Formats: sequence, C-alpha cells, structure tokens
Amino acid sequence: MQHILHYFPELTEVQRHQFEQMLELYPEWNAKINVISRKDIDNLEVNHILHSMGLIKFVKFVAGMRILDLGTGGGFPAIPLAVYYPDVTFHLVDRVGKKLRVAQDVAQQLGLTNVTFQHGDIKEVKGRFDFVVSRAVMDLNDMVPLVQRLIERGNHTAIPNGLLCLKGGDVSAEVARYRKQVLIDDLSSYFSEPYFETKKIIYLPL
Repeated sequence: MQHILHYFPELTEVQRHQFEQMLELYPEWNAKINVISRKDIDNLEVNHILHSMGLIKFVKFVAGMRILDLGTGGGFPAIPLAVYYPDVTFHLVDRVGKKLRVAQDVAQQLGLTNVTFQHGDIKEVKGRFDFVVSRAVMDLNDMVPLVQRLIERGNHTAIPNGLLCLKGGDVSAEVARYRKQVLIDDLSSYFSEPYFETKKIIYLPL
C-alpha cells in the first residue's frame, strides 16, 4: 500500500481498506486463474493498480458520470477507479468470461455498488458513456470505430468526453491518424517508479 498512499494520501479509511483487500484478492485468484502474468503478480500494486490510477492524475471524473472499461480483463483499470470514485458508474466489458468472473468477485468482496459487468463483444454494448477507458487492449485505429457510437457528447470535466487509453512504448504510429486531436501524457510526470518511464495516457476526444 505504500505506493498507493504516497500518491493518493487523500484516500478515506474505507478506500484504504478496499485497496488492501484488492492486494490480497488478486493473488488468491491468480493462483486459480491466470488473470495477471504469474511473473508480474508480485508487482500488482505498482504495475496494475497504480497504473490504472494514473487516469486520476490526468482527469477528474465527477459524480454521476458513466465510464465504460473496454477489455477490462480482471478489472483494470475500472476496479481501482471505482474504489476512488464511488459516485461514478463503471461498466466493465470483456469477451473472456473467466477473467470477468474474477472482476465480479473482487468487486463484490470490496462492496462496490457502482460497477456493472457485460460478458461479450464491444459491438453488443448499448447505452452512452462519458468516457471509454482501456488498458493495453488494442490499436487505437481499431478501437475508435468501435467506441465512437458509445460516447455521449459533453464536457463535464476539464476535457471533453472521449477515449482514455493506458499504453506503453512507442505509440507514434497508432496516433498518427489523430495527431491533430490526440493528447499524449507521460505517466512518469506523476509517478517516479521505473515502470512508468515508458507508460503513457492517450486521450482522444470523440
């Protein structure tokens, strides 16, 4: 918890307890289902939870907003975000049922009431959302056509509604088509751990 508390000292006692639970639940599940790489589960706090929370440093969601997590896997980035934003609704979608079941169980044990789940393809999702978030799911050029119809036009935060992706490495090729609109933010400007040296947030208004 030291990394999370270092960057987010404002967490309530309830939230601190939920993150502590999270750090216990995922390794337990990972022993049964390989949700996180077995080599990486020891880095759960920094490489997965804190990485997901990087979006909090970039934009502040407000109460009543609806966020879609595309390809959530075991619940990243949505579960950590849902703990931080109890008044924001998160809809988690994934095609892999066993991973989604992990996310459902973790959310239930954390007592989260602001999350919903959908097993299936993004093309099956209905409704409108303020933001679509994803974490290393697919190329931006493939993702944008799939999520455009789901974004509610609006501007309830400092930036217009759109797509927020957590990516690593060189993203220049996949953002080339959107270079006049896209905003790339380095997570190393918020977090000092070596893991974040190549990690980025890609924001695209839609």
